[in-house]
Amino acid sequence: MLRRAVLILLALAPFAVSAQLKPGVPVAGRDYVVLTPPQPTWGTGGVEVVEVFSYACIHCAEIQPLINSWKKNLPAGVKFRYVPAAFGGAWDNAARAFFAAEAMGVQERTQDAVFKATFIDRSLKGSSLEAYADLYASLGVNRAKFLEIMNSTTVSAKVNRARQFAQRTGVNSTPTLIVNGKYRITGKSHENSLQIADYLIARELAAAPKPAAKPAAKPAAGK
Repeated sequence: MLRRAVLILLALAPFAVSAQLKPGVPVAGRDYVVLTPPQPTWGTGGVEVVEVFSYACIHCAEIQPLINSWKKNLPAGVKFRYVPAAFGGAWDNAARAFFAAEAMGVQERTQDAVFKATFIDRSLKGSSLEAYADLYASLGVNRAKFLEIMNSTTVSAKVNRARQFAQRTGVNSTPTLIVNGKYRITGKSHENSLQIADYLIARELAAAPKPAAKPAAKPAAGK
């Protein structure tokens, strides 16, 4: 009986493995890295997806149209956030530009325009803070105020925080997607990375605590 049981298990083993590695189902270690231990998210509330990106990164410019379409269809309870890569030098200046735009309330409307100016129009003249101030001025932003905010201690602190976020989550290239502080996606293409993100989002939503049911209302006295 024991021998027969072993033979049955051996016969079923390939099917068990194939069930775990279904085509299209992301696999830890191949399609994403599990962060151990999980890291603090950038923001709060809901399931978070962060894109660590840079205005200096052509691959980030390439994924941007896909991100624009993809994030419109995110499920309720999912938060998408940009975190600029702060790898030093020109990367830090691009990060300062992002945070200054965010502080002035223009980041959303200028996000695509900065990529276009950098890689299509070639109207960003260098990577200095002054060059970014000139670019944002051409987009209707107050140049002096923008330059002041880029040089502020508040933005310096945010750049340092972004650097620490990338270090803690193991990001060393852009664009990189981080899901809920738990997973770093390593997709084969931009489209593949977003498919993996969808899978991990669904898993995190399924695992999220469900709100407690409200107690039934007590009947009114005398009824």
